Amino acid sequence: VQLVESGGGLVQAGGSLRLSCAASGLTFRTYYMGWFRQAPGQEREFVSAISRSGGGKYYPDSVKGRFAISRDNAKNMGYLQMNSLKPEDTAVYYCAAGSRFGGSLWDARDVDYWGQGTQVTVSS
Repeated sequence: VQLVESGGGLVQAGGSLRLSCAASGLTFRTYYMGWFRQAPGQEREFVSAISRSGGGKYYPDSVKGRFAISRDNAKNMGYLQMNSLKPEDTAVYYCAAGSRFGGSLWDARDVDYWGQGTQVTVSS
């Protein structure tokens, strides 16, 4: 199984980035997928998740209204559109896939597969 992220980079505060996650080696449509992030010295944090069909989307308060998750099961792709970025959004962002989801926030222990991460840096 491989999850490969792309789209990270350096952006000014208030700007936007779109992350992509290319999945292979798994039946993508049967997994929840989502995004976590980890800043230096901090624990991995849930950012967003989307249900198998794409009908359910979940965000913590820290990104709600600014980030939008989507997926294309025909292409085995997941996306995270990030708008109104803030310096505190700076982190390595990881794509995740899993068969279990608690219903509101995704516990990292329920993730089956991780990507290698992509750096997002937001300058003030």
